[in-house]
Amino acid sequence: MDLHILDHRLRVISISKNGLVNFTHPLIKLIFLRNRTRCKFFSLTETPENYTVVLDEEGFKELQPSEHLKVESSIWLPLNVASNGNASSSSQAVGVTKIAKSVIAPLAQQHVSVFMLSTYQTDFILVKEKDLYVVISTLEEEFNIYKEVGGESVPMHCQDVPNGLQKNGKEAIQPTVHPVVIPKNQFCVMSLDPDTLPSIATTLIDVLFYSNSPKEDAANQGLDCIKFFSFSLIDGYISLVMDTEAQRQFPADLLFTSSSGELWRMVRIGGQPLGFDECGIVAQISQPLADSDISAYYISTFSFDHALVPEEDIVSVTDMLQHQRKDPAAS
Repeated sequence: MDLHILDHRLRVISISKNGLVNFTHPLIKLIFLRNRTRCKFFSLTETPENYTVVLDEEGFKELQPSEHLKVESSIWLPLNVASNGNASSSSQAVGVTKIAKSVIAPLAQQHVSVFMLSTYQTDFILVKEKDLYVVISTLEEEFNIYKEVGGESVPMHCQDVPNGLQKNGKEAIQPTVHPVVIPKNQFCVMSLDPDTLPSIATTLIDVLFYSNSPKEDAANQGLDCIKFFSFSLIDGYISLVMDTEAQRQFPADLLFTSSSGELWRMVRIGGQPLGFDECGIVAQISQPLADSDISAYYISTFSFDHALVPEEDIVSVTDMLQHQRKDPAAS
């Protein structure tokens, strides 16, 4: 398989809920006027706590410093796995499950922290730029690794990374087993033709910036339901993750999903904000799902992580994760 280091240098930021009004204009510009911003990698995810924005350096220029804006200090590089043109069978697990054993688990063993962003089209594994040497040295036996430079794919090896840190030979530390919450919402993973984006502009702006649902207080109500909406516009492709309540606000003929029209349930990871340095959080969830061949999308945010699994699998996933909490060594 091929592993591509995409030609983006990304920042991960958080915007507070009460500070969103200060950023509505630049965010709308990044969503609808991408030709003016030259931003090619943009993702905005709303959770009960805050808004997480992942964007490239061109997009980052649009956001002015503010007390309502937190910027994670690292530069992040997005990785993407290509299966050499072999299309996956419709019966195969999709999403992060496909790369759990080949990418996520080996990086966790080498103490490399990852930030995941699954979209309708693909899965992006974000790694810190300073960890690139360790990433390549860990994965080059399994993958042909390429760096995208100006539209060209250039082969990459360890010796191509200056001042790289040596591969970590220490025994991996058993990661903390974080608590999980399973909200009752049903979610959809959808896409949209970018040419039709103006047609849903009013609805999208309303859902992202002006919807004051009672679910806003879900953080204080045991998360029976959760406010979660994710919009990504990456290299011209749009991905949307929303619950069925939000979906009903959009024109049904413009949004499209897989032929099965599958509904998803969420596993929200973390009792307290997770931070960006702990390793193995994604592996802790994705590894058992991969062992059971259960599809999963995975979206990291500034405070917590979120996995989406098929609704028909939620009972077995719940049992699996409860067993993991009782016996962490078994995982």
